[in-house]
Amino acid sequence: MGLFRHEKGRAFRAVTVCLTALVVSTHAAMAGESCLRGINLSGAEFGRIGGVANKDYAYPSSETIRYFSQKGFNTVRLPFKWERLQPKLNGTFNADELARLDQSVKTIEADGMRVILDPHDYGRYDDRPIGGPDVPVAAFADFWGRLARHYAGDPSMIFGLMNEPHDMPASQWLKAVNAALSAIRAAKADNLVLVPGVAWTGAHSWQSEAYGGANATVMLGVKDEAQHYAYEVHQYFDRDFSGTSPDCSRADDAVKAIGQMTDWLRQNKVHGFLGEFGASAAPACVAAIKAMAGVVEDNHEQWIGWAYWVAGDWWPPSEPLNIQPTASGDRPQLQGLKPYLEDFSAASSDCPSLR
Repeated sequence: MGLFRHEKGRAFRAVTVCLTALVVSTHAAMAGESCLRGINLSGAEFGRIGGVANKDYAYPSSETIRYFSQKGFNTVRLPFKWERLQPKLNGTFNADELARLDQSVKTIEADGMRVILDPHDYGRYDDRPIGGPDVPVAAFADFWGRLARHYAGDPSMIFGLMNEPHDMPASQWLKAVNAALSAIRAAKADNLVLVPGVAWTGAHSWQSEAYGGANATVMLGVKDEAQHYAYEVHQYFDRDFSGTSPDCSRADDAVKAIGQMTDWLRQNKVHGFLGEFGASAAPACVAAIKAMAGVVEDNHEQWIGWAYWVAGDWWPPSEPLNIQPTASGDRPQLQGLKPYLEDFSAASSDCPSLR
């Protein structure tokens, strides 16, 4: 019964992928390929391992997905837990969890948006660092090989290798990155891959040597036979750049950090993606959101796009960065993103950094 369900699911996905490919290729031929304007739809990374779906954690609802699609977002960064999808290292995927992930992907793509898969585990498995004695690099490569084989051929799918690795040397993380890239390409998947650095992949710390070697130096050692990757960075505006406070006291420094990252991308002839940024609804913070997104939008030769953090059905209205709509309507932060979500110019529909 399990095997039948698995094969039936594969057949269904094959039909879905073919139809999606037709839509995407037709759109690309008509209007070029737009840079990514994304939203992090959080919820599937919540809860304890072993928890119950839709009680302890949840994937985004179709209503939430439709709302952000209608607002002009064209990409969803979709966080989930590695341990929940693959309960044992090097083991098969949990069929029920894979089905939930597949359903979310299908719903997002049906609304005309791309998907960024985001194992939201901070460079760890069960809180044990990748590349350490308990989680070999080969296990991380195994995970990505399996996931890449499952989604290979889906033109709307982007692979985000890992959310915010931290507390490990950049050289340790680089080995994991290259092993995962090798496994993805061996799976015959030519999808775009997003590569974070260590130190929570902060743009402000990208060139700092304080974390066992600077990302700006070490991560230039990325090896991808397809040469189809971009560096993912995150950047917040509060006092310690963590995104855990509602203040925007470091807004100028944060926007400057994205400008410096732009220079680094240009100098090294590589591309970047701003995978998380967000702020509270204070007017100065909304202005900072607009300014940071504007740096990315003004530099499409270097940046493939951005994704705002955060939204999702389970986020409370009291969460300062949350832009999940309430009974009162849109959240104020949308005003900072609105100029880019409503840009239908020819320049907007052609993103050189995605080629």
